[in-house]
Amino acid sequence: MLAMNYRGPRRVRIDSKPYPEIKHPEDAIIRVTRSCICGSDLHLYNGNVPDTRVGMTFGHEFIGIVDQIGPEVHKIKVGDQVLVPFNIACGKCTFCQQGLYGNCHESNTQASAVGGIFGYSHTAGGYDGGQAEYVRVPYANFGPTVIPPDMDPDDAVLLTDVVPTGYQAAEMGGIQPGDTVVVFGAGPVGIMAARCAWLFGAGRVIVLDKVEYRLEFVRNYAPCEAYNFTEMDDPVVFIKKITDWMGADVCIDAVGAEAAGSALQTITGRKLLIQAGSATALHWAINSVKKGGIVSIVGVYGPTDNLVPIGNVVNKGITIRANQASVKRLLPRLIEHVQNGILNPKAMITHRVPLEDVADAYNIFANKLDNCIKPVLIPSTKS
Repeated sequence: MLAMNYRGPRRVRIDSKPYPEIKHPEDAIIRVTRSCICGSDLHLYNGNVPDTRVGMTFGHEFIGIVDQIGPEVHKIKVGDQVLVPFNIACGKCTFCQQGLYGNCHESNTQASAVGGIFGYSHTAGGYDGGQAEYVRVPYANFGPTVIPPDMDPDDAVLLTDVVPTGYQAAEMGGIQPGDTVVVFGAGPVGIMAARCAWLFGAGRVIVLDKVEYRLEFVRNYAPCEAYNFTEMDDPVVFIKKITDWMGADVCIDAVGAEAAGSALQTITGRKLLIQAGSATALHWAINSVKKGGIVSIVGVYGPTDNLVPIGNVVNKGITIRANQASVKRLLPRLIEHVQNGILNPKAMITHRVPLEDVADAYNIFANKLDNCIKPVLIPSTKS
């Protein structure tokens, strides 16, 4: 089969790889019909995530058709069209029973934090992902969800990560009616977080980024206020100034490890790799939120340490909430929102690229070319 093959930082190509096999009675093999490149895939692509091994296939956002099932799979059948949450979760362990599907204790047993994630380095279990024609899906009685027959596949593929992550970013913010919410980052997750903030009753939504076409997109899609932080002397002072010097009620870090805006953070976190990425957006979130406010973190950081102003967290009485999105928990509500027209995920898709051209797709997305918001890969085996 054809699959994306990681060859080292900023080097990917399409290759022929072995067809995946059933390894456990509850496995399924999915024939991929759509997969996405996620902003967090770029952390892998750029070499910022430890233990990202040459030969790995990325891709944690994908949908497809069930091609094979193991002998103990009974919740799905061959021929079903399914969306597969990016979390690999057993559904039975202590943490899954709490709805913490991003922290499954069984799917990534060598880790003490994150559960398994498709195509996201060996720190997340070493599973190959869905930027391929076929993919093995463990725990097939729990993870895969049959796509409603009236749902557009472009909407369905974004329900595997972008929509749940953006929604949970807003949910973790504990937004109260009338709150001012600041989102750092206008990538797909930041855009969706801004859109979902209104669903929780926000009175004002503000987004900061440095790429003009993304700012224009989120202004129209969310809709919201959107500002270019490169035009500010100090983004924290700017946020304070436009919130009567109180700070935002809720700040959301939707950027993570490759944030721009601080030379120190960039050098230590992105060049020298002596911390787990550049924590610039997190600094701004902590310093921009009001006393007693909430900082919600969905931006991806590596598993080592970061330079973070923890003293300000303590002295301001800030609550920090963070996690990988619990996709399976959120899906029933989000499917309903999409079906009712409350959310329109597919409007974020700007590029549809054949899987064979995956290297070009990464180049376009990583370098923010051609006004790219969200690229989708289409395997040649699509139905």
